[in-house]
Amino acid sequence: MTRIARKFEAVRNEGRAAFIPFVMGGDPDYERSLALITRLPEAGADLIEIGVAFTDPMADGPSIQAAGLRALGAGQTLKKTLELVSAFRRDNADTPIILMGYYNPFYAYGVAQFLKDAKAAGVDGLIVVDLPPEEDEELCLPARAAGVDFIRLATPTTDDKRLPAILNNTSGFIYYVSVAGITGTGTGTEAAISTAVSRLKSASGLPVAVGFGIKTPEIAASRAKIADAIVVGTALVDRLAANLDRADLEETPGKADIPVEAVLDLARAFGDAVRRTRRPAFGGEAEG
Repeated sequence: MTRIARKFEAVRNEGRAAFIPFVMGGDPDYERSLALITRLPEAGADLIEIGVAFTDPMADGPSIQAAGLRALGAGQTLKKTLELVSAFRRDNADTPIILMGYYNPFYAYGVAQFLKDAKAAGVDGLIVVDLPPEEDEELCLPARAAGVDFIRLATPTTDDKRLPAILNNTSGFIYYVSVAGITGTGTGTEAAISTAVSRLKSASGLPVAVGFGIKTPEIAASRAKIADAIVVGTALVDRLAANLDRADLEETPGKADIPVEAVLDLARAFGDAVRRTRRPAFGGEAEG
């Protein structure tokens, strides 16, 4: 059983959804990014998504675009993102790590070499936003063969004709994009999300994570009654940016961890909201 499968089984046995924070690898720099990722499990993270910084992130809103640019400006590369994962694994062998990004960096690295290095570093899954099912031979099938889950996105516009292609060769879980748009915009309705999650679970037999539009712990708790996992990204990235006054930090010795602590505080609020919410599928009424 993979780390991802074990984690979903564990949270299912607890009668709750999983909390999956997203952070950009290397934002605002390698050292603080590693400090943040290392401590996310203590803040309630069940799985962690790490963004792979890219110059042209077409599915991302302004906040995550800015995070990627900060990371690139600090010298982040795909190789250094794998080093982040490897460093994380020195003290944490249990929390699943998923890399989320665009195909170009993986292609430039070399797919075979990337998968070898990713597996050695401790990567459990990939979400590649711009690689459709028609291109499964590029990365999806090699990843599956290497023992790395390939997690596909489904959206409100994924119809019954398209769904079988989306689900084919998908593993780990399904990521349901609950709004039609870029990250950080809009919030899907609870009724529509509930219908979509049920449809995806029935069609795939896989856990379904809901992301995009999870702006507050209250929304996270609401979605945790429906989904198998809740993904929070923009809210955490915004919290880091709001606390990142480089000049002030440089002038205040010992305060360089302010952005990290601020993100961890917010992650705890989301994680607590998700953990407190019981899912009706496990008996009784859901509690928020």
